[in-house]
Amino acid sequence: MPSSTTQTPTGTDGVSLSHGLKQRHLSMIALGGVIGAGLFVGSGAGIAAAGPSIVVAYALSGVLVMLVMRMLGEMSAAYPSSGSFSAHAERAIGPWAGFTAGWSFWVLLCTAVGLEGIGAAKIVSGWLPGTPEWAWVALFMVVFCGTNLAAVKNFGEFEFWFAALKVGAITVFLVLGVLAILGILPGTDSPGASHLTDFLPNGGEGLVIGLLASVFAYGGLETVTIAAAESENPVQGVASAVRTAMWRIALFYIGSMAVIVTLVPWDSKEVVEKGPYVAALDELGIPGAGQLMNVVVLVALLSAMNANIYGASRIAYSLVERGQGPKGLGRVSGGVPRIAVLASSVFGFLCVLLSYWRPDDVFAWLLNMIGAVILAVWIFIAVSQLRLRRRLERESPEKLAVRMWAFPWLTWVALAGMAAVFVLMAREPDTRVQLYSTGGMILALAVAGYGWQRVRAPRG
Repeated sequence: MPSSTTQTPTGTDGVSLSHGLKQRHLSMIALGGVIGAGLFVGSGAGIAAAGPSIVVAYALSGVLVMLVMRMLGEMSAAYPSSGSFSAHAERAIGPWAGFTAGWSFWVLLCTAVGLEGIGAAKIVSGWLPGTPEWAWVALFMVVFCGTNLAAVKNFGEFEFWFAALKVGAITVFLVLGVLAILGILPGTDSPGASHLTDFLPNGGEGLVIGLLASVFAYGGLETVTIAAAESENPVQGVASAVRTAMWRIALFYIGSMAVIVTLVPWDSKEVVEKGPYVAALDELGIPGAGQLMNVVVLVALLSAMNANIYGASRIAYSLVERGQGPKGLGRVSGGVPRIAVLASSVFGFLCVLLSYWRPDDVFAWLLNMIGAVILAVWIFIAVSQLRLRRRLERESPEKLAVRMWAFPWLTWVALAGMAAVFVLMAREPDTRVQLYSTGGMILALAVAGYGWQRVRAPRG
């Protein structure tokens, strides 16, 4: 089995992916990819558990994510590939590692497509009572499957405008919030620090729950390194995206959490029921602002659906290209792996059907199984970077367009941070099940990948 990927990958039929993504697409995907549905929707539960200390939780997990992105950026700039971390794991550790990281992430993305479709359908059916949620999910799936079946520039255009709207909305939110906190927003009184006095309302246990919630809210940052392989200048695109990751995370995640907990009491029921951003805008008394933010949440969910179908199809395509999956998924036409797009969309829609048919057993089991996949992927990224950096310095130092900070010490710090998150997950009853379920899937895929590697190994 080949242990490397080319910079212009070709499918099983010899046709290559297109390079239809422009730099403006990649820049906005990198910017908007930070602002995901997890931030708008999932952060409410973290605030309810951690209170104002959620800012610390997002800062700690943000540092970990920045280290991971820097490591991934170093490898992706040196070896651009639609397989991203999966291709890097294969190159650094072995085919079994690429197989395990790639297929586990594919399952995660496809399941996320279904979850985001359900979330988007709930918002629309709330606006249009009496319309069935499944019909809206089906419509969204058809639209974004069709978008991804067409030229990759269509995906880029959708994500460009989705990201522009998200960035614009959260920027306006931050400006209004800061003005209100300073007491210079007309019609509002500054809350001062009155909502911050009980900084750790639930003690260290609440901070731990908030930390775990914040870790998984950062999902989606990897898409830019997958998309870079189909851009006009992959190395420049990855380098630019990774270098700006720090201020994007600090501004959009940590900054908005600080604004929310300053404006709204952490124990307000609206933080969980309406979502923290809607609750904060309602607190400011801006007419229609809450509903407008619901539109932004809908856009974030649709954007995530679009990006996850894209990411899943490219991960599947890359795995097949490297001999680690059914050959049919590797067929390319019009510069797009259309069978992989269809397969990823069908799996996503199957997850939606399971949420209706078997919500209490099969669907719940599936959700638990993907609960800690992103952490497993991060470990593969860190180990791969440790091994590939030495090789790059020795064989191709000119490819190090992006360098991991303070190598290898910060890579080891990141690995220690990931191990700490695993320990925290094992301590919490709600996340312990996810940890064990994900561990079972990862182990099964690793065994399958190792068996595949042995079968395809050249006979000596």
